Amino acid sequence: MIPSALRFATLTAALSAAAAVHAAEPAPAAAGPDLGCHVGAYRLDDGRSLTLGRIDEPSALRWRLLDGRTGKLANKNGALVATVGWSDRADTVKVELGRCGEGVVFDGHRGEPVKLDVVDTTFEGAGVKLRGRLVLPAGQDKVPVVVMVHGSENYSGVDLYYQQYLFPSEGVGVFVYDKRGTGGSSGKYTQNFHELSDDAVAALREALRVGGERVGRIGYLGGSQGGWIAPLAASKAPQAQFVEVGFGLADGVLAEDRDQVVLDLRAAGFGDAATLRKARELTDATGLIASSSGQRGWTELATVRKKYETQPWWKAVKGEYSGLVATHTRDEVMAEFKKYDYEVSWDYDPMPVLRTLETPQLWVLGGDDIEAPSGETQKRLTALGRAGRPITSVVFPQADHGILEYESKNAQGERQHTRTADGYLRMLLDWIKRGTLDGWPYGTAKQLAGPK
Repeated sequence: MIPSALRFATLTAALSAAAAVHAAEPAPAAAGPDLGCHVGAYRLDDGRSLTLGRIDEPSALRWRLLDGRTGKLANKNGALVATVGWSDRADTVKVELGRCGEGVVFDGHRGEPVKLDVVDTTFEGAGVKLRGRLVLPAGQDKVPVVVMVHGSENYSGVDLYYQQYLFPSEGVGVFVYDKRGTGGSSGKYTQNFHELSDDAVAALREALRVGGERVGRIGYLGGSQGGWIAPLAASKAPQAQFVEVGFGLADGVLAEDRDQVVLDLRAAGFGDAATLRKARELTDATGLIASSSGQRGWTELATVRKKYETQPWWKAVKGEYSGLVATHTRDEVMAEFKKYDYEVSWDYDPMPVLRTLETPQLWVLGGDDIEAPSGETQKRLTALGRAGRPITSVVFPQADHGILEYESKNAQGERQHTRTADGYLRMLLDWIKRGTLDGWPYGTAKQLAGPK
């Protein structure tokens, strides 16, 4: 959720290894043809919605179904090669692409392009010009609209957000925009939640202006870091009628690293209470360093190092940044801080907004999220819901960040994500349309709490 400016040791090692490998290999073949003309929504002959969306490779696409199944299609030597989810495992799904603008054949089912009403726009954010796009189902009917709020990514939402095709094919309009400093928007990339929430307010107003009388219910959907920004934006935008948060935190920014370290230690067999208390001393020190851009916390870190760095658990610490700060010199860490100035809202506490916001909210969490561990957030949202706040909270027990399912780790020890959890996308659409979850069951999801 917070791109780490401190993963330079791993990155340097990886680049060195890659350079050695490529020096001994022939030059790679030129990339295949751009498949971008096939991007869009398709209606299969059995009624299902299929989307083909861009990824960061011009000769590749990602397909998605409403039930969460997904895969990558790469053009290699003139043939489409399919892999499962985000893994490298070969997929049995067969996809045939016709000429640009024509239909597709997906696993034996013919798919025809879905007509959508698309308006590109440029609008004023908080001191910046932002590029946006409103995508509605074709026609004149009034429809609900959701404004997509970015996570920490630094790429174009207009170019890459798949919801702008999938959701309108299911009757929901989508407004996407490039956040400041990305894609076609001006300004500097930032993680200042207050500025980003002001931009999100401007985006909602622009969606209302462009959509006019066709806009029915309107609100926000924010994933990951967007879980801090979307409720804050709604607190400033009385027009917002709902907020959806996927895999976000109802805790501060520093909690992300702290909770990741707890998971690291438990996975390595150091989950006893005494060790976790020691690790909390470490994350308090590294958090002070990170949140002050290296201006404070070094004395505290030196004290913790002296006490614990020879103990077995010390080397198991990774977190978002704690492991790297703890194992590098002050000069090395400060050199990296100078390269990055994201203005992260380290001191932002989401709870005052969540306690007072009257706009109905749906929070969807992954019970096995290792990037933004959700344990404390589940407790907080459950308490808020039971106290009568308009917050419905749901967890997919086995889902990782992104509400993604995964299989065994690869050779690098990383999870291989295979799909979005069944029921997640349908849940989001139901809430946008009606403000209620009336389509249970939603896969393996379990409701934690909600208004009576």
